[in-house]
Amino acid sequence: QVQLVESGGGLVQAGDSLGLSCAASGGPISTYTMGWFRQTPGKEREFVAGIIWNGERANYADAVKGRFTISRDNSNSILYLHVNRLKPEDTAAYYCALRRSVVVEIPSMPNEYDYWGQGTQVTVSS
Repeated sequence: QVQLVESGGGLVQAGDSLGLSCAASGGPISTYTMGWFRQTPGKEREFVAGIIWNGERANYADAVKGRFTISRDNSNSILYLHVNRLKPEDTAAYYCALRRSVVVEIPSMPNEYDYWGQGTQVTVSS
């Protein structure tokens, strides 16, 4: 059973940067697609970024493209999301997710992922 634990969230000002991490345990992650999602109260969980097993390909939601960077360290079972030029609308709980199968295209729907972390809150003040 894979367990995912996010960290790195916090309260920041608009324009600041943050580095989010997701530590995986309970099994290797090196062959699986992983992603970051975010959610605000009353809204659906939305895709932020995804990355294939070897880190050579990633995709991003339009709202974060050019500001966020997803990466992974398979040897240490850690997924990262570096977020730059934060905006108040980036305020949300950020979740990492793992899909327990090999896919060609990076999934962007929450129900396509099998394991989730508990989330880390990012709050951006204007």
